[in-house]
Amino acid sequence: MERIHINVSATDYDKSSKEITSTLTLMEEMVHENDCFVVTDSEFAFGWHFYVVSVKSGMVQKFADQKGKEFSRLKGKGLEKKFLSWLSEKMKQKNLKVKFAIKEEMESSKYGLF
Repeated sequence: MERIHINVSATDYDKSSKEITSTLTLMEEMVHENDCFVVTDSEFAFGWHFYVVSVKSGMVQKFADQKGKEFSRLKGKGLEKKFLSWLSEKMKQKNLKVKFAIKEEMESSKYGLF
């Protein structure tokens, strides 16, 4: 099963992980899926909590299909980027300081591979 792995940086792990969990749970209900995401424990450094959210691509695709134009209008190229835009927007609405990045991209750019 394909997954989208998202690196999360947040100033408040408890609030942000709880909010991400509830947002993704609502998303699961919307597309009639279960157990489609995992939120890891955080590592704390430099005043930020770093953790990973892993989401099944299939669920994101179903969600995108249901949202239609609303989803396709989101910023970013491709499913993953648009999903990050959507998730970032949701966190912004809750006044949470959270940054998202696709894990694979961060790893490849770290070694200068593109």
